[in-house]
Amino acid sequence: MPKKADQRDLFSGALELMILHSLRLKPMHGYALAKHIKQVSDDLLKVEEGSLYPALQRLLKEGLLESEPGISVKGRPTRIYHLTANGQRQLEREVSSFDRMLAGITRVLAAAEA
Repeated sequence: MPKKADQRDLFSGALELMILHSLRLKPMHGYALAKHIKQVSDDLLKVEEGSLYPALQRLLKEGLLESEPGISVKGRPTRIYHLTANGQRQLEREVSSFDRMLAGITRVLAAAEA
């Protein structure tokens, strides 16, 4: 089924960037993290479980996140994820890279209008 014009896949690394940034604010479990991204983006971004949990596992494996057992608001066992010092440094690199990419895209779009 074709996607609507306003429903696009995130660019490579965008989900990881948003996860790292969100967890910089406070530790969260997966569902809270997906809900946070959706709310902060004014419902423009929806993170599916099939994308979120594999990304969290990659970030754990890379040492950018750590997790510990916790209890959700509803009293269910869950994993609470938090940013490591390596994750903070990676976040800074990713934000810098994103800023450069966005500047380049902005220049290309501005040149197309001229």
